Amino acid sequence: MKKIILSIIVAGITVISHAQSIEPFKDGDRIVFLGNSITDGGHYHSYIWLYYMTHFPNMPITIFNGGIGGDTAYDMYKRLDGDIFSKKPSVLIVTFGMNDSGYFEYNGDNASEFAETKYQECINNYKLIEKRLLSLPSTRIIMAGTSPYDETVEIAGNTVFKKKNETIKKIIGYQIESAKQNKWEYIDWNAPMLAINRERQKKNPKFTLCGGDRIHPDNDGHMVMAYLFLKAQGFAGQCVADMEINAMKQKAEKAINCEITDIKKTGKELSFSYLSESLPYPLDTIARGWGSKHSQAEAAEYVPFTQKMNSETLKIHGLQGQYKLLIDNEEIGIWSGKELSKGINLAIQTKTPQYQQALAIMHLNERRWEIERMFREYAWCQFGFFQQQGLLDANDRKAIEVMDDNINNNVLLKNRRDTYTKMMHQPVREAMNKEMDVLISTIYEINKPVKRKITIRKIN
Repeated sequence: MKKIILSIIVAGITVISHAQSIEPFKDGDRIVFLGNSITDGGHYHSYIWLYYMTHFPNMPITIFNGGIGGDTAYDMYKRLDGDIFSKKPSVLIVTFGMNDSGYFEYNGDNASEFAETKYQECINNYKLIEKRLLSLPSTRIIMAGTSPYDETVEIAGNTVFKKKNETIKKIIGYQIESAKQNKWEYIDWNAPMLAINRERQKKNPKFTLCGGDRIHPDNDGHMVMAYLFLKAQGFAGQCVADMEINAMKQKAEKAINCEITDIKKTGKELSFSYLSESLPYPLDTIARGWGSKHSQAEAAEYVPFTQKMNSETLKIHGLQGQYKLLIDNEEIGIWSGKELSKGINLAIQTKTPQYQQALAIMHLNERRWEIERMFREYAWCQFGFFQQQGLLDANDRKAIEVMDDNINNNVLLKNRRDTYTKMMHQPVREAMNKEMDVLISTIYEINKPVKRKITIRKIN
């Protein structure tokens, strides 16, 4: 059973796939993803949490968005105490490099010199972070190499910063060496995402996982990031359920991560009770977020998430003809006996009651993400502006006056004024935190799999 496997891993016995390079999260973990705008406005951490919500329903964890748009390693260093350590992480994932590596100067006369300067500056700033992280002996540290800057995609009107990603790769190399030296875990998003981009650009030069600016992944890119992280945790090959039934013998020949009981065959019907330990993962088909053009579900075309991590296989042997599949008396579809013998993946059948149950979890999680994003906008104001003004956490009339004196010269600050004027009030923040708590509590109330009755009814 999956939950038994996970408990063994947590106990320190290596039983999971050899591909594992990051330990799975464990019950009660508080996980913070520290990063820049890719983390701040991104979904990858939310998609990772949704996997745990659906696949490990009895193991509550908490994942925090610790990103702020525009941040370099030094900016992250300055807010470690007030923004990150205050969340009391048991696991901290650290990613940086996109802003540290610079932008426009790559197309200047001294590009090589500029690249080396930015690299050295980034490493010096990272060393400040590293020193602080070494003072957290009870916190697991994971170094994450940032998603790539895509230099090869064809984007009309967007001038490429040549060899910027080479500097990013050097930064990632240093991160990995630091992780090895400090006995931390690590993952590199850059190389595998670039590989997908290059392969698909052979047929479509406009394809990219890195968004319309070559930098910020769209929803499909964030799902690829989530998949790569979960794969690094060893979950490739872990199913929702795997069941195999011999209709003639009325016997379950396989029941992995689930229980099959009450198998009955009467006339043209075969029925049984099915209780899984997990729910299917609902891939969102909506392009959510400002400027988004791609949905989370599109990532299934680029990575084998469905095959490797989201299979709810039903095989039934000994049937001939056409059959209607019903779950809790809801018609799901029609398959032949031959197709049922080969197996169907219920996790991609959106009509099933268990998929609909998972969809509710997805929507609650998305609402939680939206509220948390407002807190990240508020954090941007605090650490991206007020900290430099000596007004960190002032939240008073003076802060508003200083903000208004600067908004005409700072479009990012101007865009966040409305959010700040709401979030500066403690009762507002408290109410929004309570709403997130209710959403999370509801998720962990409704995410428990329910015993379902599956009926296979012959129709000819």
